[in-house]
Amino acid sequence: MSAKYFDTKSLDAILNKMIDTVDESKREIYKIGEKSREDYEFIIAELEKTKQLISELIEEEEQLEKETRQARKRLSEVSQHFKTYSEHEVRVVYEYAHNLQLKLTMSRQMEQQLRERRDELERRVIGIKETIERADKLVSQVNVVINYLTGDLKSMTEFIKDAHEKQEFGLKIMEVQEEERKHLSREIHDGPAQSLANVMMRSDLIEKIYYERGIDEALAEIKKLKETVRDALYEVRHIIYDLRPMALDDLGLVPTLKKYLQTVEEYNKMAKIQIPFTYIGDDERIDSKMEVALFRLIQESVQNALKHAQAKEIQVKLEINKNNIIAVIKDDGIGFDPTLKKEGSFGLRGMKERVELLDGSISIQSSNGNGTKVIIKIPLK
Repeated sequence: MSAKYFDTKSLDAILNKMIDTVDESKREIYKIGEKSREDYEFIIAELEKTKQLISELIEEEEQLEKETRQARKRLSEVSQHFKTYSEHEVRVVYEYAHNLQLKLTMSRQMEQQLRERRDELERRVIGIKETIERADKLVSQVNVVINYLTGDLKSMTEFIKDAHEKQEFGLKIMEVQEEERKHLSREIHDGPAQSLANVMMRSDLIEKIYYERGIDEALAEIKKLKETVRDALYEVRHIIYDLRPMALDDLGLVPTLKKYLQTVEEYNKMAKIQIPFTYIGDDERIDSKMEVALFRLIQESVQNALKHAQAKEIQVKLEINKNNIIAVIKDDGIGFDPTLKKEGSFGLRGMKERVELLDGSISIQSSNGNGTKVIIKIPLK
């Protein structure tokens, strides 16, 4: 008995030491990722500044070339009529042409140096982006390992008969959690964070533009800045909506769903995707947990159609009667073969399990080239 107890304690100590080591490695990887992000923002700002300097130099060179041509023409005229001009006048014309040529040469050399600097910065941006992506991927993978080491999957044994399925299911849950966190992090970083960084950089330029180019160009830049802020606000609202639509608690499923689909359609207006919504039923509210589950199921179906189906129209129909709730999501996309197991099929399996928890049923009808139709039916108890 004591030997068994000793073995258990020893194993726990080894496991805890392993977890601490892995967790410390995760923190180091995270630090590398954060430092790379700081470097990325700094280099992007420097790259934009370098591009702006190149643009200004090109404008300056064009003006210098024009002035140089005129000076050469003037010098040629003076040379042809040398006797009609004094020595001082000839020297002034020659020095003026020479100085312009010198300025033009120096400007071209500076432009070449700036172009080389720009190319170097662009290469560094690519390298740092690869480092950030690799660090994010490693942190995600390490989190899966930590969760697996610290997690307790014993309570799921009675629900999952096959040991291999049990391990795969547990790992998939953790992978999906990490993928959601990574997705949210990427959404914030690539969306609002980039927009706000752009706002900071452009706001510093407005004062400079005002003094150098006048009030009209400064006002035009402020207008662009407002558009950037408006876009950032839209992206923040979009992310919040994906996390938890606040209107669901206040307004209920149907108004929230209608607003969500309109938002998605507007967000994808450049792709000209239509998402018509049809509702059959009265305005009576259903259980809040069921509202959340139904919203997530329809949201998942619509997102699958947007990401994978290449659809131009996604029809959403919801019917609530006294006995059942029926949701139909149909797209005109490329479709797929439901009998083939794909790497991304865990999302569909998760939908099926969510429906089963509500004692409902889900049917996925699809074939290659013929779109996809998802039918969800849930009884009202």
